[in-house]
Amino acid sequence: MSNKDYYSILGLQKGASRDEVKKAFRKLAAKYHPDKKTGDEAKYKEITEAYAVLGDEKKKAEYDTYGHAFNNAGGGAGQGFGGFDFSGFQQAGFGGQGGFEFDLNDLFQGFGFGGGGSRQKRGNDVSIDINLGFKDAIFGVTRKVLITKNNTCKTCDGTGAKPGTKTTSCSTCNGNGKIRENRQSIMGNFTTVRDCHTCNGTGQVPEEKCTACGGDGVKRTQSEISIKIPAGIQNGEVIRMTGQGEAMVGGQPGDLYIKVHVEADADIKRDGLNLYTKLPVKLTDALLGASYSVETLEGKTEIKIPAGITHGELIRIKGKGVPSDRGRGDFLVRVSVETPKKLSRKAQKLIEELRSEGI
Repeated sequence: MSNKDYYSILGLQKGASRDEVKKAFRKLAAKYHPDKKTGDEAKYKEITEAYAVLGDEKKKAEYDTYGHAFNNAGGGAGQGFGGFDFSGFQQAGFGGQGGFEFDLNDLFQGFGFGGGGSRQKRGNDVSIDINLGFKDAIFGVTRKVLITKNNTCKTCDGTGAKPGTKTTSCSTCNGNGKIRENRQSIMGNFTTVRDCHTCNGTGQVPEEKCTACGGDGVKRTQSEISIKIPAGIQNGEVIRMTGQGEAMVGGQPGDLYIKVHVEADADIKRDGLNLYTKLPVKLTDALLGASYSVETLEGKTEIKIPAGITHGELIRIKGKGVPSDRGRGDFLVRVSVETPKKLSRKAQKLIEELRSEGI
C-alpha cells in the first residue's frame, strides 16, 4: 500500500495527462539525477517511483481509482533504490512489453551518457574569408577560390579499396557498422551504440587499401569552388554553402562558410539600399542653377542643380542604388556649396553690389 501522493511529487494536479506526467518527470529527473551537481538521490528515487506508476496507463488508472490504497509492489532482481523495481524501465526502455514509454536516450543525453539518437555523421565545416570591392558587393559577383581540405578520394570513389578489388564485411562489427556496449548506471544496465572505428560505420573494409588515400576513402586535396556572391551583400555577412566542407566516409560532408569583407569606396557610401556621394558646387551655380556630371557605380550621370539650392540638400537619382528583391534603392547626391576663400577686386565689387540688393 502506498501513502504517497505521486501527483504532488511531480508537481502536478490529480488527473494530469500522461504527456504532462512525462514532461514533469523529465524536468525533475534532469534536476535531481545523482550524477548532476543539483542531484539528490532520495528525491530522484521518489520522482522515479512516481513516474513508474503515473507513466503506466494501467497503474495510473488503478492509482486514480484507489489512491493511497494502491499497491505498487514490485520486488525481484530488478530492484534498485531501496526496493524500487527497475524491471519496468528495462522492459519499457529496451523493447519489452512494459506498459509505459521511457526513452533512456532522451533522459541520458543531458547527463553525459552519449544519448541523442541516430544523428548522422558530418564532416568538418570549413571557414574562409574573402575581400570584395565595393562595386562587386553592390551588384554581386561570382568568385572562384582554391581550398585545401579533405575530399572524397577520386581514385577509389571513397570506398578506400584499391580499384579492381572488393570490400568485405568488417570483422569488428560483423558488418553492422555499429558497436554495442553494455554500461551500468545508478538506474541499472543499459546499452549504448556507437559507430565502428574500424570501418567508420560503413560495415565494409577493403580487401586491398587504395594506394592514393591509404584506405581512408578521403584525401586532402585542393578544390576549386565557385562562390556566387549575392547583390547587396554587406560587410561582415557570412555565406553558407551546404555540403562544400570536408568529406567524411559514411557521412555527409560539412559546410563551407564564407565571411565577406567589403572594401570601402573613397567617394560613395552606403546606407541600407541607398548610396550617397558628395558633390562640390560653385556658389554661383548654387545661386543660378547649373548642370553637373556625377560619377555613379554605373558610370557618369548628368544632373541638374536647381537655382537657389542650399548647402547639404540632396538630389535623388531614382533606381541607381543597391539592388534587392524589393527593387533598387536610390543614389543620393549631397550638395556641398563651395565658398571662395579669395576674391578678386572685380568679384568683391560684384558681391558688394549683391549685398546692397539684400542678397
